[in-house]
Amino acid sequence: MLLPQIRLESTFARIGIESPRGQQSIEQPRADIDIQQPQAEMTIDRTPSKLSIDQTQAWEEMDLKHIFRRIEEFADLGYQDHLTGIARRAQEGDALMRIENGGNPIPEIARRNTEKVYDYKLGFVPSHFSVKIDYQPSKVDIQWKVNKPIINSKARKAITEYKPSPVEISMKQDASLKIDFAYLKYKGYRYEQHI
Repeated sequence: MLLPQIRLESTFARIGIESPRGQQSIEQPRADIDIQQPQAEMTIDRTPSKLSIDQTQAWEEMDLKHIFRRIEEFADLGYQDHLTGIARRAQEGDALMRIENGGNPIPEIARRNTEKVYDYKLGFVPSHFSVKIDYQPSKVDIQWKVNKPIINSKARKAITEYKPSPVEISMKQDASLKIDFAYLKYKGYRYEQHI
């Protein structure tokens, strides 16, 4: 037995979309920068070192004296000997003036004037620390001032251009529906037809 059939055949619609790429350009101008670096300021104040060496005492101990020093010493020695001689003669005169009191002052005065006592000492010529050394080190005073850099900058905005792409839409395929009948019969009053 053949059953009646309805056959449907359809196709979907297809849309075509074409969109070329858009164009975009970006340009970034350089920023304006101005940098100034002032020099640092530095001052140096220095006092020179000082070395002084005094050999006067060492030369004098080696009997290598300046002529002015020798004259001064001889003058002092002569004056001291002069005073010592006056005192000795006054003392001897007093002893002779009292001769009646006893004693024998003349031989004693003669022996005292003829005896010489020499004093010997062991030592170094010149003696230790006879050369005087004085040293004053130099002093350095450094002052400085650091100057900060001066920076001026101006930023620039980016230049942007954009061209959008056009979008083209088209119908690539229309939708369709195909209907087909099989084994259909139309029966009417005394009438029958195959569809």
